[in-house]
Amino acid sequence: MYYCLVDCLALLVLLILNHDVVLKKAACDEEAYKKNYRYFLYAMIAYYFVDFLWAWLYEIQELDWLYLDTEVYFIVMAASVWLWTRYVVSYLEINNDFSRFLKYMGGGLFAGVVLATPLNRFWPLMFYFDSSGVYHGDIVRDGMFIHQIILLLLTSIYTLSFAPASSEKKRQRYWTIGFSGLLIMFFVAVQVFFPTYPLYAISYMIGGCLLRTFVIENEREEYRRTLEIALEREQEQFQELCKAWQLAYKDALTGVKSKLAYAEKIEQIDREIAKGIRQELALVVLDVNNLKRINDTLGHEVGDEYIKAACRLICDSFKKSPVYRVGGDEFVVFLEQEDYENREKLLAAFNEAVEENRQHDAVVVAAGIAEYVPGQDNSCKRIFDRADEAMYERKHALKNIA
Repeated sequence: MYYCLVDCLALLVLLILNHDVVLKKAACDEEAYKKNYRYFLYAMIAYYFVDFLWAWLYEIQELDWLYLDTEVYFIVMAASVWLWTRYVVSYLEINNDFSRFLKYMGGGLFAGVVLATPLNRFWPLMFYFDSSGVYHGDIVRDGMFIHQIILLLLTSIYTLSFAPASSEKKRQRYWTIGFSGLLIMFFVAVQVFFPTYPLYAISYMIGGCLLRTFVIENEREEYRRTLEIALEREQEQFQELCKAWQLAYKDALTGVKSKLAYAEKIEQIDREIAKGIRQELALVVLDVNNLKRINDTLGHEVGDEYIKAACRLICDSFKKSPVYRVGGDEFVVFLEQEDYENREKLLAAFNEAVEENRQHDAVVVAAGIAEYVPGQDNSCKRIFDRADEAMYERKHALKNIA
């Protein structure tokens, strides 16, 4: 029964290590070598199951079922070697005459076994059971094993020949695949002389563990690192985009919203007006007095500080509303919700602060306000024009006072 235990152990190891590969459905865009690796695993699962049955049936001497199971055994064995060869060739991704020869050689092995198996019932050249129920192999079976040994040897040597000239990452994988093939070949050769030993199952169990550890997991680790690098680059690009966005939507001198941000806000409001969902809105247009005189007499650096002081005054007065600098000395404030409800108080407080500044020779800013009138205003520009007109009236009034 130890024979059956080896098959059970090998099957459990395969399913534990490769459950993710075995259970995954084949995708049309999946690489060919991954599909071939999965098909190889399917063949090994079938082999372990058939081999387990063979040992059990041989133990209880159920010869009719044992004969049938032996036929399936040889077919599955040939299929596993053929699929192993296809996996290795597709993994190398080298399409030449020799790689095609290996695939044809593997396919020929499988086709030959499929054809020879039913003929063995009439001419027992592969195997037979004597009257005592003892299994005997014959010349065709030995030829099949020799064919497998040669195929595994050529495939392994072919794989190992690419290892020295490959990159460091691929070199380890090529060595692993090559030596796994040699290991399987060795156990197949020994199996010829000890047909009732589970050597084939042991070889594929060890080879499968090597492949999973040093090829599959190695590839996944490399893929994970590639994703991490891509993610880092994406984060860097996102940060650069955020910086660019800040530069584009933030006024460099004052720190309030830029003219580009103002244009987008206008588009948003126009869409809301067109849909009829905009209800309450007021625009405050502001213009800094005396900026040209300060620039001409005191210089642009002093003028810039004057603009900053004007911006602070505006932001302090309309703390809950977005402020936009739309020109050299011109600002716009959108009053919504709470600020809209308190618009008259806010504008009165702002004008009082301007009046105090005027008396102390500080920054002076003219402000005009206009409210959105549903049914009358079909765009934000109409509101702006009224607020702009009110601002100029205030500007003239401040100059006359001065």
